[in-house]
Amino acid sequence: MRGGDVVETVKQRMIREAAVALARKGLQRASFSEVLEAAGAPRGSLYHHFPGGKSELVLDALALTSERVTQGLDGVAGRPAAEVAERFFAIWRNVLALTDFGAGCAVAAVTVAAETPAQLDAAAAIFRAWRDKLAALLAAGGVEDGPARALAATLVSAAEGAVVLARAERAFEPFDLVAEALVASVRAARKAQPRRARRAPA
Repeated sequence: MRGGDVVETVKQRMIREAAVALARKGLQRASFSEVLEAAGAPRGSLYHHFPGGKSELVLDALALTSERVTQGLDGVAGRPAAEVAERFFAIWRNVLALTDFGAGCAVAAVTVAAETPAQLDAAAAIFRAWRDKLAALLAAGGVEDGPARALAATLVSAAEGAVVLARAERAFEPFDLVAEALVASVRAARKAQPRRARRAPA
């Protein structure tokens, strides 16, 4: 192992593979025996690492997905608002590209097929966290707080829908059209803000 390399534990690999399975197949079709195989985990290890079983693993997979998106946005802190929007769409475009349109958003997948209130609550909390993060970044990037919150909600919902369209059509065109329109809206919102009058020198 090279210095600085981080070795995943079996539990971490299981969480990662569960997130992939949810993003690819959704909650109902995700095979957790396949998750174990892909993670190199022995049969029967699910309850060893996750006493709450499949439900606990799903919640941890959602948390990992949320963390990855949040970390992906950290790099545009303090940048113009349009760059924030571009980064958010780039995160999801990269998912589509890396999986040849085979995967989408694990959080959305669980939302539409949640089996427990805890799963739905977790998905709702993640979407709120993404909206709050985007709103803060957009505001820091030059958009007023009110419009920033509205644009943040629009970015999340538009990106999720754009991913679905791209996966259905197996093409980037619908995704890119949505992304371009939303980035333009964010850029316009920033430009529309009146400049503060400079105080005359005493």
